[in-house]
Amino acid sequence: MRPVVTRRRIVITMVVVLALIALFVVRLVDIQVVRASALNGQSAGKMSSPSTVFGVRGDITDKNGTVLAQAEMRYNVTASPRNAKDFDRTVDGKKVTITPAQAAAEVGRITGQFPNQIIDILNAALRDNPESDFAYIIKGVDLETYRALDGLEIPWLYFESAPSRVYPNGAVAGNLIGYVGSDGKPQAGLEQTANVCVGSTDGEQTYERGADGIMIPGSNVVSKQAVNGGKLKLTIDADLQWFSQQVLAKQVKDQHGSWGIAVILEVKTGKLITVADYPSVDPNNIDGTLERFRGSLAFSAPYEPGSTMKSLTSGMLLDSGKANAASRVVAPYEITFPNGANFHDSGHHNAHLTLAGVMVESSNVGLSKLADRMSPAVRYDYMTKYGLGTATNVGFLGESDGILRPFQKWDNQTHYTTMFGQGFTATAVQMASAYQAIANGGVRLPVTLIEGCTKANGDYVLASKGDPVKVISPEAARGVVDMMENVATQGWLRKKLAIPGYRVAAKTGTAQQSNGQGGYSHKYIVTIGGMVPANDPQYVVLTTIADADLNSTAAVAPVFHDIAVQVLKNYRIEPKTSGAPFLRLYY
Repeated sequence: MRPVVTRRRIVITMVVVLALIALFVVRLVDIQVVRASALNGQSAGKMSSPSTVFGVRGDITDKNGTVLAQAEMRYNVTASPRNAKDFDRTVDGKKVTITPAQAAAEVGRITGQFPNQIIDILNAALRDNPESDFAYIIKGVDLETYRALDGLEIPWLYFESAPSRVYPNGAVAGNLIGYVGSDGKPQAGLEQTANVCVGSTDGEQTYERGADGIMIPGSNVVSKQAVNGGKLKLTIDADLQWFSQQVLAKQVKDQHGSWGIAVILEVKTGKLITVADYPSVDPNNIDGTLERFRGSLAFSAPYEPGSTMKSLTSGMLLDSGKANAASRVVAPYEITFPNGANFHDSGHHNAHLTLAGVMVESSNVGLSKLADRMSPAVRYDYMTKYGLGTATNVGFLGESDGILRPFQKWDNQTHYTTMFGQGFTATAVQMASAYQAIANGGVRLPVTLIEGCTKANGDYVLASKGDPVKVISPEAARGVVDMMENVATQGWLRKKLAIPGYRVAAKTGTAQQSNGQGGYSHKYIVTIGGMVPANDPQYVVLTTIADADLNSTAAVAPVFHDIAVQVLKNYRIEPKTSGAPFLRLYY
């Protein structure tokens, strides 16, 4: 009997074993084949964590490589609330237990937070989710703070990279550079319009984590590569930009003005060397500046240029052969033309003027009588060639075209006022560009603000430029410069404009501001535009102040003078005083 019982037990045991094996095989097939995808997905959600691999936003530099904007790595401090418990730390060879309250106090001493603030953050997360594994303690700490916190070795405290943007020179060219938001997205200025160059693309990686939420070393898998931004090089000279901003700010404040602009343009290239605005934004402290001043007024705030337009109109007269510097005109203080248009000059003067005298005395009446020799169609064509009515090719964010209505829509008054800077508007950069054409032998070059972009892969791409425009002849251009030089040597501001050892060409302009109801207010914008040195113009300087205490160009003369002096010094322009023309103003 016993052998039979034994055999039976063996058979039963084998059947049970085979059944168990079959069950395991079926279960294994179910897990590894049938439900593999679903289980992997669930497992990945519990075991794997995605994280961002940040691309580095590119630098913005001036023409000489001075960094105006750059990326800086900051760090967000996070915690696992459910793991915020006592932990042991070895101090002087002894094991010491650190409570969450003690850890919070240590963190707070570094971050500047109160311990109860940190405890409240942890408790709030746990109230929302008792299994909470994530909460922000503080965002955007610098490297020094990160290292100090990391040195505490608190096991439930973690860190994540948080790229930020810093502007080492503060408000220098802040009006041009713009800024990015707290999310790293560009919001203004070149940060936004040149994002195709400096913008970066974030990547992504996943890592495995244990039950305690801590990353398992070596488990990183990059699923998407990050792409860094390129380096944007501007035509701006940071040193001159800083100087111009300082001089401009002081004078606007001293004159209790509303705002001011200073532009320096390189004559032979069309490059903007300085575009200063006051007030101006510091991208490190955006809230410190009113929203309307966070961009660049030089591009976005057109105004009636006033008598600085007389230089352009004189160029038209000389180029068309309708007048020359010695052409005579009777220019009384006030005039009414046959079409009913009526206006007057800013002050009384000798009525018997030459065109050069018209420029020096800034006579609206005299210029209008001479410029009336040209048809509106001819003058309008010249104005568009000077670049009026069309935004520059810079394409700056918020840049204005100005307002220049077709000549067919000019009324009787506008027919004349457009000759001396009223009845249309232009930006400071547009007027500087027109003066560049006069200084450059009559050829207007495209205005440029961006030199080029060095891509992350090392490729250098020059900024695209438009085509030059011939506005007036070289002879006409030289004739205008000569008359502008006489404004600086024979005009009422000659002492304020004089630069010992150098020849200066300049034209003043005082324009009433609109009252918003089709008329003029009692507020003025005063401007001086010119070029240095007058014998061989290299740089255009244009300066403007609005609502100054002095309703005359004397308010802005110190800004023009000091910036012109600094330009000559900065670029070591050779002095020359000989050969200056002395034109006859009266007859």
